[in-house]
Amino acid sequence: MQDMTDLLEQAKAVLDMNDRGNYTQPAHGLYPHQWLWDSCFTAIGLRHLDVERAQKELISLLRGQWHNGMLPNIIFRDEPQWRTDRNIWRSWLNPQAPDDVMTTGITQPPMLAEAIVKVGAKMEWPERHSWYRKMYPALLEYHQWLYNDRDPHHEGLVLQIHPWEVGLDSTPPWLAELHGHRLPLWIRVVEKTKFDRVINLFRRDTHSVPSDQRFPTIEALAVFDIQRRLRRKSYAIDKVLDHSMLTIEDLSFNSIFIRANSHLRDIAKSLQEELPADLVKRMAKTEETLEELWDPYSGQYYSRDFITHRLLKVPSIATLLPLYAGSISQEKADQLVKMLENEYAFGPAYPVPSVPVNSFWFQPKRYWQGPSWVNTNWLIIDGLKRYGFKDHAAALRESTMEMVAESGCYEYFDPLSGEGVGAENFSWTAALAIDLLKTKK
Repeated sequence: MQDMTDLLEQAKAVLDMNDRGNYTQPAHGLYPHQWLWDSCFTAIGLRHLDVERAQKELISLLRGQWHNGMLPNIIFRDEPQWRTDRNIWRSWLNPQAPDDVMTTGITQPPMLAEAIVKVGAKMEWPERHSWYRKMYPALLEYHQWLYNDRDPHHEGLVLQIHPWEVGLDSTPPWLAELHGHRLPLWIRVVEKTKFDRVINLFRRDTHSVPSDQRFPTIEALAVFDIQRRLRRKSYAIDKVLDHSMLTIEDLSFNSIFIRANSHLRDIAKSLQEELPADLVKRMAKTEETLEELWDPYSGQYYSRDFITHRLLKVPSIATLLPLYAGSISQEKADQLVKMLENEYAFGPAYPVPSVPVNSFWFQPKRYWQGPSWVNTNWLIIDGLKRYGFKDHAAALRESTMEMVAESGCYEYFDPLSGEGVGAENFSWTAALAIDLLKTKK
């Protein structure tokens, strides 16, 4: 394994390369805008280099916050060459959208609270208090929006309306549901005539990354069609739920949300602020309801359909993220760790694969259908530490850093060989490698 000093310098260079002043783009070309959870992960690494710059990264996210509290997954650049990106979404169709910036109409995993706390940990208390005071109102509004907009029946879990909202864009549980629905006529025509081969030539994501590492074109079109349907309904949740193709209570999203709620409680307490009583009850309900996603027969957690409450029994890395939530029992944590130890499940040479190796869906180089990602590794490492699995956390930390040191700051990695795949010079890979290097305990 190469000198970790070299890795640190390489990671710094990637962040410098992608720095756009107030925020960091995930990667040049393929990802030119500001993404929600990308910036949160980036700030977690930047805090070790420049706390003020890390703060700026998160403050920049707030310019895209909607009037109802929603934080969008993308804030678009305003240069003329990105007009098409902005027009695809047309966030202005919803009166809750901000007036001065263009965004998408959906959100992403709520990593902001974690990032605020991690950045705050690098400050002395007076400065941290000011930092929390600055960020608290927007953070509180976001969590309230998630409950008000995405838990309409007060059942505890928040729902997602598009696979892009969960961050794990092509994760098998969502794709399985997508395949279970009848594709729109125009996509079926494209598939039958094999016109998807022509469309593939015009895809931005397959210009910079080999096509076998991304969504197949038919699936990409289906996901795009869902976005078009949301746009026609102006991203208003009441209209969306009237007739929605996919509404899922995603396990990974809700696990991250539980941890974010815990951080929100701590921030409020440190500011001597009292959270709204209804919000406190709903936060507790989320922790309780997560247990409804446990399947005793397979010994793991799954996402579920919002309407029917049917568990979507397609294994993915999401089953390990309740470790990060921190709300599950030690006994269940023990069972999840056994899956992490199994080389035929989540324990190949370069863990943790986004889909278990023994899954029908496993493809080691295709986006969220097999590769290992540094951000999900980081979440699992954090959870392992808090459940007392110090050796497991240390081993995963070492293998993750080795993977990045040997292959570079790629978007994701082949879990069998450690080869870097996806976009090169990827910001959260660089930032979280820095955090793993600087945080050993």
